[in-house]
Amino acid sequence: MFRNQYDTDVTTWSPAGRLFQVEYAMEAMKQGSAAIGLRSKTHVVLGCVNKANSELSSHQKKIFKVDDHIGLAIAGLTADGRVLSRYMRNECINYNFTYESPLPVGRLVVQLADKAQVCTQRSWKRPYGVGLLVAGLDESGAHLYYNCPSGNYFEYQAFAIGSRSQAAKTYLERRFENFTDSSRDDLVKDAITAIRETLQGETLKSSICTIAVVGVGEPFHILDQGTVQQIIDTFEIAAEQEGPAAEPDAATGRDTAAEQGTAADQGGSTDEGVAPMDI
Repeated sequence: MFRNQYDTDVTTWSPAGRLFQVEYAMEAMKQGSAAIGLRSKTHVVLGCVNKANSELSSHQKKIFKVDDHIGLAIAGLTADGRVLSRYMRNECINYNFTYESPLPVGRLVVQLADKAQVCTQRSWKRPYGVGLLVAGLDESGAHLYYNCPSGNYFEYQAFAIGSRSQAAKTYLERRFENFTDSSRDDLVKDAITAIRETLQGETLKSSICTIAVVGVGEPFHILDQGTVQQIIDTFEIAAEQEGPAAEPDAATGRDTAAEQGTAADQGGSTDEGVAPMDI
């Protein structure tokens, strides 16, 4: 097996200017089950896919509550995600105790990015192999941030990370212009639809996905499976209603084609030299 001589230490640069251990951590994030997030002016919705290692085991928790106004979804190593969520929870508690006000989302994200960046320049530490979607609400409005294992962070209107997340990104890119003015229920529906895009043929059920919401007058909380299943059933009913509506049009098309064929046959009997109509 080929071994790269520049990937034995996180502080060793390759001639191309790359840190392979950091790239390996980002690859670990891409291998995790998908997590998505989208926001409007007043609400932020997080969703993730629950994958169990076997039929005999339960799935790993991938959405964590940090404070009443902040939550996060992870993709990658769930153990690293639990450590970082505990760190963020402690920072919120300390800030609230000191200043008697909620910690701004942007400041917490910067502290989290600094903590991840330290692991890219210390030889006795490894980078965190997890990506985080941080959702929060503060005085400046609703926010959705993506924290990378490299220490970078970005604010998004909508984003998806993890395995097969490109399908969800494609859906979100088509719809993101409508998210700003969307209602809470519409955001939840779009989140579930984006999750369905990542399943690629698997049946969408409430047992394999988790949805969390935070917004104005609504603290961060995870929706129960019954509520999520009702929304999924609504999708299926709407799809069934759209199917029969298209059938009469198809039947009308067949009747029209049959009439045209009859007319062509009659025309062919009178004009023998005319070629039949292409259908």
